[in-house]
Amino acid sequence: MTQPTSPHGFRLGGDLPVRRLGYGSMQLTGPGHWYHPDDPDHAKRLLRHAVEHGVNHIDTADAYGPDTAEHLIRKALHPYPDDLVIATKGGLTRQGPNQWAPVGRPEYLRQCVEMSLRRLAVERIDLYYLHRIDPAVPLDDQLGVLADMQAEGKVRHLGMSKVDIQQLRHATAWFTVAAVQNKHHLGRRADEDLIRHCEETQTAFVPYAPLGAGQLARHPALDVLARRYNATKTQIALAWLLQLSPVVLPIPGTASEIHLDENLRAADISLEPADAHLLNETAIYPASQRQQSTRSCHVPTPTR
Repeated sequence: MTQPTSPHGFRLGGDLPVRRLGYGSMQLTGPGHWYHPDDPDHAKRLLRHAVEHGVNHIDTADAYGPDTAEHLIRKALHPYPDDLVIATKGGLTRQGPNQWAPVGRPEYLRQCVEMSLRRLAVERIDLYYLHRIDPAVPLDDQLGVLADMQAEGKVRHLGMSKVDIQQLRHATAWFTVAAVQNKHHLGRRADEDLIRHCEETQTAFVPYAPLGAGQLARHPALDVLARRYNATKTQIALAWLLQLSPVVLPIPGTASEIHLDENLRAADISLEPADAHLLNETAIYPASQRQQSTRSCHVPTPTR
């Protein structure tokens, strides 16, 4: 694959240039990530604001709402700018607020792709993730139908979400994995071997919940570094992620334009090596929890 174009950019799948700091749309739903937000018009304004201020990688999923986030993206941004990359996912079903269950039957995954195409009003999805591996369905059946959809031209690039290194390597027998989306932030680190694999193969590593859903306020080093760099704690946390590897593409989500602008300014912060090392070595969770594998079948309830 093509190398990243600059410290601020990356080519998803080798051919889709994006700004490394994207936007995650999960927060544009109602309480419990269920149904509509209180103010859909505000959500649409926020999406337009993000694109107007340089965001060209928006992450969503059919499970957000469900369907809500995809509908809002279409209503706010269609017809889409030529450089906008929209990534979505399928394979998680919703039963109510904060309720999620993986379903990986091939016929259901095919339906997921077709419905996302319709909701987003596109002929081909730029990047499509298997949202969760369903432990009740053979993995090859799930991967095979996604490979079929790509061969049919319904999907440009494919990704995997909440996988370990063995699952990722297995998936590459079916298709080129353009992106991996796992939880990774200062308080809870993904498998380092998986990130190194992404570097070696120029696969995008997309950390979800990059700000720890507000938990990073407890990180002991952030207050010190925020003062040192005249920045916010969230900006320092995002700057750390961006310096972790050129293949890392954080997708912080927010329902606030002020916080969105704040997040985007994190790309302009360059941490000194000693400060980045301090963050690498200081945690708010035990090391055993930080380094644990993130097998999808063990934790069916997502935080994004």
